[in-house]
Amino acid sequence: MAASHIFRILFVNQGKVYEVYARRVGHGDLFGFIEVEELVFGERSSVVLDPSEERIKSEFMGVKRTFLPLHSVLRVDEVKKQGVSKISALEGGANVAQFPMPMYPPPPGEKK
Repeated sequence: MAASHIFRILFVNQGKVYEVYARRVGHGDLFGFIEVEELVFGERSSVVLDPSEERIKSEFMGVKRTFLPLHSVLRVDEVKKQGVSKISALEGGANVAQFPMPMYPPPPGEKK
């Protein structure tokens, strides 16, 4: 039996850092997007619930696959075991934004 792959994906969405776990990650068919499939959330059998994990779980409820813009992905790690999915505040100043830039330069000879 092949080893089960679990990926931890960190990305920025509306000024917050999302950490989710998924079984499949790829470049997908949409140019400039990362395709994330089979999101994995912890199934807790105890009475105590983690509000941050419940919030992200409800946000992605019913999602079969999601496409993340390439420029919003911070990192993708293959991990041995699943952790807790969460949403956290973005570190740094609130007035700092990423400078927009093209993913690929224009072809040589084309006017800018």
